[in-house]
Amino acid sequence: MRRLRSQLAGALVSLLVLAAGATGCGGSSGTAGGAGTPGTTAAADRVEPLPGTPQPRLPVTVRSADGHEVTVRRAGRIVPLSGSLSEIVFTLGLGRRVVARDITATFQQAAKLPVVTRNHDVSAESVLSLKPDLVLAEKTTGPAEAMDQIRAAGIPVLVVAPAKGLADVGPRIRAVAGALGVPAAGTELTRRSEQRIAAVLETVPRHRDKPRVAFLYLRGSASVYLIGGADSGATSLLEAAGAVDAGAASGLTKDFTALTSEALAQAAPDAVLVMSKGLRSVGGVDGLLKIPGVAQTPAGLDRRVVSVEDGVLLNYGPRTDRVLASVVHQLYDGGATA
Repeated sequence: MRRLRSQLAGALVSLLVLAAGATGCGGSSGTAGGAGTPGTTAAADRVEPLPGTPQPRLPVTVRSADGHEVTVRRAGRIVPLSGSLSEIVFTLGLGRRVVARDITATFQQAAKLPVVTRNHDVSAESVLSLKPDLVLAEKTTGPAEAMDQIRAAGIPVLVVAPAKGLADVGPRIRAVAGALGVPAAGTELTRRSEQRIAAVLETVPRHRDKPRVAFLYLRGSASVYLIGGADSGATSLLEAAGAVDAGAASGLTKDFTALTSEALAQAAPDAVLVMSKGLRSVGGVDGLLKIPGVAQTPAGLDRRVVSVEDGVLLNYGPRTDRVLASVVHQLYDGGATA
């Protein structure tokens, strides 16, 4: 399950075609669309770098989330091993230094970079062939043998503490910026990100009963259907959007639990949150309603589905304000019903 969690965070687990604003609701096809605000066309899946290009001041020695001290002497060739970490590097203005990407880095500026992961496993040979100065990794990045091989080759590896909620946006940005020798840019990006999140929070309706929203992980091609619990990573986003995490509120304490009619009945969601690829994999909203138990929930009866692209949904990074804005729009402005 922890492997799945890393996939979600990164692909859960790189807004993407941003916002899946009108998602999941359209007509008989029920496929997810995307627009952050009503009446707009889908925005390009791009990150927004800070103005200017910061110049790293190196060497620096920083503490990695795995407990090791890491000394970074050069940052001309960077390999971030998750979509979230790639977003941060590019948004800091150092995208030209990135020489490879993880499969979950789906935004436009990174699209032409070579991929150094197979599915979600790191290829040590691919990473080492690029002669990186620094590798950025998540705690769940693996397999462990591949990471050990990279370290054994003398490559500095900075492990960044995982993203579990909105409070992690700033610390993750500052951790990456510090390792790259651009702490001032990290402070600036943290300030910008937190200000934008705060602006979205001001738009969340306060006068309504809080909708119960269940986070569902769907992969129809593999017949994988899961419901998120307290450790899924979605609780913080849902609560920021003025909602209740229905899975967590129903007593699900793990990250994900098999989706059953009983679990859905207990959660009783007014809406469901899904990733766009997952929704497409089950045949859109119409296909989602065929999963046992979904059609009988308040969310199923109202066809109330909130869909956000896989690459950014749970990144908790520089584009979290756009993810949050999309969720708020879909929940309250009619974008999620069909």
